[in-house]
Amino acid sequence: MLRCVKGGLRFLSIKRVSVLNAAFQSSQHVEYKPIKKVLVANRGEIATRVFRACTELGIRTVAVYSEQDTGQVHRQKADEAYLIGKGLPPVQAYLHIPDIIKVAKENEVDAVHPGYGFLSERSDFAQACNDAGVRFIGPTPEVVRKMGDKVEARTIAISAGVPVVPGTDSPITCVTEAKEFSNKYGFPIIFKAAYGGGGRGMRVVRSYEELEENYTRAYSEALSAFGNGALFVEKFIERPRHIEVQILGDKHGNVIHLYERDCSIQRRHQKVVEIAPAAQLDPQLRDRLTHDSVKLAKQVGYENAGTVEFLVDKHGKHYFIEVNSRLQVEHTVTEEITE
Repeated sequence: MLRCVKGGLRFLSIKRVSVLNAAFQSSQHVEYKPIKKVLVANRGEIATRVFRACTELGIRTVAVYSEQDTGQVHRQKADEAYLIGKGLPPVQAYLHIPDIIKVAKENEVDAVHPGYGFLSERSDFAQACNDAGVRFIGPTPEVVRKMGDKVEARTIAISAGVPVVPGTDSPITCVTEAKEFSNKYGFPIIFKAAYGGGGRGMRVVRSYEELEENYTRAYSEALSAFGNGALFVEKFIERPRHIEVQILGDKHGNVIHLYERDCSIQRRHQKVVEIAPAAQLDPQLRDRLTHDSVKLAKQVGYENAGTVEFLVDKHGKHYFIEVNSRLQVEHTVTEEITE
């Protein structure tokens, strides 16, 4: 089964509502109460999906929108809608945590769903929701923080016994450290943003002559995209398969996997096509990938939906690269094979 990430994705059906039910239990810091109203701190397709699922569950929905998005579909699909980020550009409006929290508190919102993108992997947003007495539909703030820090996520994977690509133990501070790393492991190497993903702040280096320029560019991209230019260095795996495993966890320490997706077809480190199940994947390798995903999630106390990503080299060895501590655009591809 093959799906393009950017199109042809179906709306949530009632069969998939169990994912939201699990999600509503995500916070250990907010006293439990029935969920009667959910705010989606997002726009577009993901907001509309969540609104539909909530409506099927009899839960009232709240949309937020920027000044430029007054006519957007997600505003019309919610039971209530409120303006945020007055005077700000669209993206900055959806990143304005104080306005979102204000809307939630003033309108008796029980839980906030971050969708994907925007604030979905911001631990300070998850914490702000908890501090306001509103349930954050996602992992705990501490887990979001740990998984958002690529270096700490690597350390956790190592402690869980999950193989990782050789890399620096912490962000580097200068290009000299990158040179020392390449002396030890050889070229090619890759710079990666320590506090973000999505292909930004990533640069492959194949020789000493390319080091300084690519370090500078990766730092600049990371700083612009994530507000932090910190980079770490990894050995670059040539022509790997990129396999990701969907996981779900609850607040009691139970974690399951929903099998894998192959997202090897990419452009500029951006996923273009998702295939599930992964074609011609050795069954024993599939078992190792799913087992390590669950083991890592349990190690960190993961709650809610997430994705564990791996690279598989030409010898069939797999290496952990990151956890996306949120729902992904690609989750509907998994839904197609797990109904």
